[in-house]
Amino acid sequence: MDVPGPERRLAAVLAADMVGFSRLMEVDETGTLARLKTHRIELIDPAITKNHGRIIKTTGDGMLVEFRSVADAVLCAAEIQRRMARRNADVSPARWMQFRIGINLGDVIVEDNDIFGDGVNVAARLEMLAEPGGICVSGAVRDQVGQRLDDVAFEDLGEQTVKNIVRPIRVFRVRLDADPKAAPEGAKDAAVAAPVSKKPSIAVLPLANMSGDPEQEFFADGLTEDIITELSRFRDLLVISRNSTFVHKGKAVNVREIAREFGVDYVLEGSVRKARDRVRVTVQLIDAETDQHVWAERYDRELEDIFAIQDEITHAIVATLPGRVEAATHDRAQRKPTDNMAAYECVLAAKVRHHRSTREDNAEAQRLLDRALALDPNYAHAHAWKACVLGQTWVYDWCADRDAVFEQVAAELEITLGLDDNDSDVHRILAALNLNRDDHDKAAYHQERALALNPNYDLVVVQQGELLTWLGRPEEGIDWIKKAMRLNPYHPERFWSHLGRACYCAEKYAEAIEAFSRMTRPDYTHHAFLAATFAQMGNTVAAAAHATEVLKSEPKFSVAVYLATQHYKHAVDRQRHEAGLLKAGLPA
Repeated sequence: MDVPGPERRLAAVLAADMVGFSRLMEVDETGTLARLKTHRIELIDPAITKNHGRIIKTTGDGMLVEFRSVADAVLCAAEIQRRMARRNADVSPARWMQFRIGINLGDVIVEDNDIFGDGVNVAARLEMLAEPGGICVSGAVRDQVGQRLDDVAFEDLGEQTVKNIVRPIRVFRVRLDADPKAAPEGAKDAAVAAPVSKKPSIAVLPLANMSGDPEQEFFADGLTEDIITELSRFRDLLVISRNSTFVHKGKAVNVREIAREFGVDYVLEGSVRKARDRVRVTVQLIDAETDQHVWAERYDRELEDIFAIQDEITHAIVATLPGRVEAATHDRAQRKPTDNMAAYECVLAAKVRHHRSTREDNAEAQRLLDRALALDPNYAHAHAWKACVLGQTWVYDWCADRDAVFEQVAAELEITLGLDDNDSDVHRILAALNLNRDDHDKAAYHQERALALNPNYDLVVVQQGELLTWLGRPEEGIDWIKKAMRLNPYHPERFWSHLGRACYCAEKYAEAIEAFSRMTRPDYTHHAFLAATFAQMGNTVAAAAHATEVLKSEPKFSVAVYLATQHYKHAVDRQRHEAGLLKAGLPA
């Protein structure tokens, strides 16, 4: 009696692999896995299902998929690559997630829900020939598809010899025409050239601590942050934020790669050596295009001269930039730095701990700021940061009495304002405070002052976009939020939330969904917005799904109570939000 052999069939096989997976995992393992999972859930798996595909197996950074037809496989690959390109549009190139895809039509062996054989091997080799973000197909796929698919064309790459395949393979590159239905406004121009600021731009890398004392690490970090802040005061200079450049702290760097990652013209690097009452700061400015030193200097001073050192560094850098950038008003006398260097060091250390965003570091930052204010009760910047750190406890609910903490933040800001009216952080926090009180006029005044004092501070810039949205000017808000993302390519996830809200208010619902979908850990407020957005688009299934998530997290949720926490100035914007939430089926 004959024993039946393994099942064989003709199959359309798609092989995909992520580009630079190991590099991204080394830089940010948790974030990379979270973003990959998000792309799988929101984009890749639904595209495969929609085009009648079946995932055979996955690896950490790749997958093998079988389709009913080659047309389905090509359509699925085209959709994934187009949508991934849009998702990468507002992300630093160093954080792009791109896939190579290969598609083949060939004979496969089926065994235990897996497939093997020549058809699979050729698909894997085609994937290796594809460019990042690209698709390569075999001649058999090209012959089957022909000219039947809109917005898809094929470029003949000729016969290619590939590893472990004896015969040459006829390879075609898939060329994806623009998809006008899916592209946002302005995308046509963006496709021609990526938006690049006309301003001279600079990334300040963390100054290396050469003191040999790990406890002095905060001094080097704090001095770096102060230089970034001082440079940010110049309107004609685009400065990458500290949150982005500090990603490279403690790592060997290639200046050209850093410049390419952040899209800047210049890179500043250097070191700090502090011993007792003296400090030596060495800095060098490098032209990223030529990799040549434009300017270098060493400052060997008494510690009390640290403010003069900062001024000299910032002015020297600006003087070397193209066009002899004319600096905005930079009067240190008005900013009243402290004469007490121990207090200054406490504030530097507190800033470093604040940026870590943990409850324990927040408590330590408060202790350091209390110490600074005990040493110098009139130190305005210490009062400002005390308000900022207390505000962090209020936002994250790390306090027993939220109302009392809110009032304490307000009191610290009033003290600061009386001591120094020229601190951008004071006005930034006062704008947020008054917005929470629904005092839009005061919020706008303080936001304008913060922006005038520090126009390149990403937190101030994104808050400008957020405020404009509350004021009923979401189109302008979108532009400001995107500018903040350019200033800080490693911006906090909440920037996407601000962008999603602005797009919703501008009735750009597809773009709102795209923005909110970037949140790796959405809370019930994000699900509420997604529910409202899908409802406005008529997608009742998705709206209901997100409404369910809202009620799962907040069983007592009601539209009326929720809207009471929103700060719209105009009734029409509040009504639009309310209408979406009610359409999604959330309880009134």
